[in-house]
Amino acid sequence: MIRNQQQRITKEYNLQKTGRVKKQRIQLSDHFNRRRMLRFTFPSIIMMIFTSIYGMVDGYFVSNYVGAVPFASLNLVMPFIMVLSAVGFMFGTGGTALVSMTLGMQNRKKANEIFSLLTYILVVCGIVLGVIGAVVAPYMARLLGATDEMIPYSVLYIRVNMIGIPFFMIQNYFQSFLITAEKPKLGLVVTVMAGCTNMVLDLLFVGVFRWGLGGAAAATIISQAVGGLIPMIYFFLPNGSLLRLGKTHMDGNAVWKTCTNGASEFLSACASSIIGMLYNLQLMKYFGADGVAAYGVIMYVNFIFVGIYFGYTMGIAPVVGYHYGAQNTKELQGLFRNTIQMLLITSIALTVLSESTALPLVRIFIGYDAGLIRLTVYAFRIYSIAFLFRGFNIFGSGFFTALNNGKVSAFLSVLRSLVLQLPAIYLLPAFFGADGLWSVVILTDGICFIITVLMLMKYRKVYHY
Repeated sequence: MIRNQQQRITKEYNLQKTGRVKKQRIQLSDHFNRRRMLRFTFPSIIMMIFTSIYGMVDGYFVSNYVGAVPFASLNLVMPFIMVLSAVGFMFGTGGTALVSMTLGMQNRKKANEIFSLLTYILVVCGIVLGVIGAVVAPYMARLLGATDEMIPYSVLYIRVNMIGIPFFMIQNYFQSFLITAEKPKLGLVVTVMAGCTNMVLDLLFVGVFRWGLGGAAAATIISQAVGGLIPMIYFFLPNGSLLRLGKTHMDGNAVWKTCTNGASEFLSACASSIIGMLYNLQLMKYFGADGVAAYGVIMYVNFIFVGIYFGYTMGIAPVVGYHYGAQNTKELQGLFRNTIQMLLITSIALTVLSESTALPLVRIFIGYDAGLIRLTVYAFRIYSIAFLFRGFNIFGSGFFTALNNGKVSAFLSVLRSLVLQLPAIYLLPAFFGADGLWSVVILTDGICFIITVLMLMKYRKVYHY
């Protein structure tokens, strides 16, 4: 069967070279040239960018309609919320790698059983974590460094968001699986619907009704419900995709494999959140609430640019996993080579773009405070240099996840997001003062880039990419 599949891909490859292939729905089993790679991953890239944009909407309305202290409070507790939501990313990326490989091995029944099992487990996890998060909200706000003035806002934002955390987790989960199901455009449509819901409700709840920070949080959880429930209904109903939710049975090995495969994304999100917490503590020490607000703005803009890298990696991962499972080494080599070339061009372009658009982007959030604008623009232009390396690092970790090598993927993610940054947050300011805080990511992403290249070279003969 694998031989027949490889012959079909070779035939399609020759037809593509002669230009005699008509546009049709792209399948994981197809031959992927550069153009087809971009076509298939484009919806997931736009999806992640749009997710980043509508995630910024809360910050925009809170900053401009509620005030600087609630805005700083929101940013202070956001890392905690992201830690909990990272379970969805873990099940999504890890499960996608396993299910894609299983589909590549031509075992669709087992792939659907694994998909269904992971979905049901994740829903239960979301409910449990939501309850725990609501209970520990006051303690977590204090732990994160909230002042007496910030505590009420921080606790309110956490507790309202905990209502929506199960939806947020399954939304993140289905973003990956809609690509595996060969429905990336549906994933984009769902994300746009959820984003528009959040934007409209933020305008209504915060801008018109003046419900403050609680209104912004309510708008977020309603949009998360839209983003999570629509894909779940789609997969429960008869559909034309490769995947469908249905009967399953407990498979501890599949759950363990999913968690180890997705450990890199989970640990990366957790590590990023922990680092974000420590950043905020250091920023409060050196700059006060203005430093936290400036860092929050940088993170919002950063999410847009990084969303491009995450969207591409999310989109191409099921393709890599499928062809790895099908033992199509020629396809793996083409996917890897074309990706590296595109990342080189994109990394330079995004770095130049971020440097040149820093001022107008910052003004969107804090146009009312000239001093805060100067601080944020200055910090962001230092921070943006890291975009030269970040795309390669994100892809490197995601690539090993797709190859079902969770250990290397986790190593690269935790190295970049925690191990290197943790000492740098304290050492660089000690030597270079407050400016050292904005340079942490340049140092850590640069070192991780070198190690990622070494890992890719080391395992090239193992996976034949």
